[in-house]
Amino acid sequence: MGVTRMTAGTDGCGGRHGADARAAAAGPELAADARAVAAGPELAADAPLLAAFLTAAGRGDMPFIVPGHKRRGRTLDAGLGLVTDGDIPLYGGMDTLKLTGGTLARAEELAAQLWHADWCRFGVGGATQANQALLLAAGRPGDQVIMARSIHRSVFSALVLAGLRPVWLPPRSDPATTLPLGPTPGQLAAALDAAPGATAVWVTEPSYLGTVADVAALAAVAHDHGVPLLVDQAWGAHFGFHPDYPQHALAAGADAMVISAHKTLPSYGQAALVLARTGHLSPSRLETAFDATTTTSPAGAILASTDGARALLATRGQQLLGRLADLVADVRSRLVAACPGVTAPGPGDFPPGRFDPAKLVLSLPGTGADGTVVEIAAQAAGLPLEMADRDTMVATVTVADSAETVGRLTDVLGRAIRAGAGAPRPAATLVSWTLVPEPVVDPRAAFFAPATTVPSGQAPGRISAELIAAYPPGVPILAPGELITPDLLAALHQLAAEGTRIAYAADPTLRTLRVLADPPG
Repeated sequence: MGVTRMTAGTDGCGGRHGADARAAAAGPELAADARAVAAGPELAADAPLLAAFLTAAGRGDMPFIVPGHKRRGRTLDAGLGLVTDGDIPLYGGMDTLKLTGGTLARAEELAAQLWHADWCRFGVGGATQANQALLLAAGRPGDQVIMARSIHRSVFSALVLAGLRPVWLPPRSDPATTLPLGPTPGQLAAALDAAPGATAVWVTEPSYLGTVADVAALAAVAHDHGVPLLVDQAWGAHFGFHPDYPQHALAAGADAMVISAHKTLPSYGQAALVLARTGHLSPSRLETAFDATTTTSPAGAILASTDGARALLATRGQQLLGRLADLVADVRSRLVAACPGVTAPGPGDFPPGRFDPAKLVLSLPGTGADGTVVEIAAQAAGLPLEMADRDTMVATVTVADSAETVGRLTDVLGRAIRAGAGAPRPAATLVSWTLVPEPVVDPRAAFFAPATTVPSGQAPGRISAELIAAYPPGVPILAPGELITPDLLAALHQLAAEGTRIAYAADPTLRTLRVLADPPG
């Protein structure tokens, strides 16, 4: 494919647009901001989608295509305009309706080059859509897929869509930190030997709490059995661009990976990429699966931000990620020193390359403080946290943070933890990382089976018709087709009582549950 570079203020053929003359029609603030950014030596020079977005923002078109706000929402309502007037579509905005400029294809090509992939697509439906596409390409209805259970709920929905049957790997956790650990090569080999018809292996690496399995060893085992290794690397979009960070999954030998650009990179929400090597995967099947799950009206800002984040990694990734690791290490050491009993797992607690140095995880049992109470204090101070339950807190620190922002975070958390200190308690591993599911009915069959609602006390022994998770992390604790056991139900009730959000359940109070109407057998 030929390389077409898009620069702000030009079209794909190099023609100059009348941006100044038509700036008022586009909105003077947006157009002025776009020209100011495009005028400098910024990322747009090597980011075709970002350049196309800035060009379109400064052009002042009067479109007669969707979206219906026409980027003139301010003429209807000032507040609405603040939301819509920067919404530039890909089709007929950043490119022609026929995509003759090739900006999306070029941006995806650049991403494939950066991550050394054979195939890449930008998604605007988050890692959810990317996970669904990858599993649709992984097998046919009825095929088995070997999986670590620490999957995101989107992966379970993908199993339903694709009709795949999961074979669950045993859960593991680190006894010293209680953090989840990925499967061992021995566990994977045993599972593949026991399911010789399996068509793929799926793992989630890194985990939500920053731990990373030996992906290279898992890839070797999968390939020895003739199947691809697919990795949900949603929380590791920044991996592979600094020597102190883990390799990204493709560099470690995986065949495909999903990365959620908006989690750790400066992209819009819903920005994601799916990248693959095609030795064990069909390019045409990947393309068909992706097109089956993506929207035909992609938001240009999401695509442009993905492209810009890719360019940022390519040009300044090592510098920014080194600074990020230093910031997080400083927060860890300061909170451990200031709050007796706090532990903050880091790279030094695990073998090299097996923990994300940018992940800030705080363990509170030794302080006696309750993480949900600390979270309330942080929220009141204008510092929403990524995750908090009684024992564990996660604050997401990214390349957009600074010494000032993390300093404020450290001060607020330190005060709240000390204020809530009490008698130390034993550390408990979250049920999301330890559960052993008891599947009875395949996910797709259970999803479409007749269901009924029963009081919670009558649910043990029945088959779940719904997916229920503690959120975050969003890992299913119960899923359609699985046996509801007294222990799992008690764990859910305990999480709810501790203030954890119970997500996706038809009745989030857990007074009732949805179960299959006709118990099997």
